[in-house]
Amino acid sequence: MAKRGDWVRIHSIVLKAEERTAKLPEDTMKCDLQQWTKGFLQDEEAKIGDEVTVKTAVGRLVEGTLIEENPYYNHSYGVFVPEIIEIDRQLREIMKFGGEE
Repeated sequence: MAKRGDWVRIHSIVLKAEERTAKLPEDTMKCDLQQWTKGFLQDEEAKIGDEVTVKTAVGRLVEGTLIEENPYYNHSYGVFVPEIIEIDRQLREIMKFGGEE
């Protein structure tokens, strides 16, 4: 259960597909314009799935569905590729990187 002031992430629909401009690619026009926003919960208490209001880091108030408590960045640059290590070794040799001679 999230409490007022907790850092959370919400989801909202900015525009339904039928409300979007006709100047978009056809496949894009078929999709709702969605928004995910992080901010400080303004409601006293809320659970995942509740409609809430958050205050963003820059002070905007945004309404949406609570989807995550204490969100954090979780990304990578992909899986390990052994060939990259060999490329790095070869490049350093070619460039004599780091003053090696």
